Amino acid sequence: MKARISLLAQRAAQVLAEPMPHVPSPCLSVCVMDPKTDMCSGCWRSLEEIGAWSRMPDEAKRQVWQRIQQRLTGNGDAC
Repeated sequence: MKARISLLAQRAAQVLAEPMPHVPSPCLSVCVMDPKTDMCSGCWRSLEEIGAWSRMPDEAKRQVWQRIQQRLTGNGDAC
């Protein structure tokens, strides 16, 4: 679990540091919703964020990455 969180944190830092023409999805193909946090245990997104991802402009996707980074920093052991 900690390895997955570490990988996601590294990806978040990379996505937020580099201007990319297309923001990559944070999906790690785990796809299990944690009933305590209402977040995916793999990518730390909410169902709303997951469902809207394909329709979001890149700036909104970067904002999701920022929220993921905040969630990981504030709740690193919650998942």
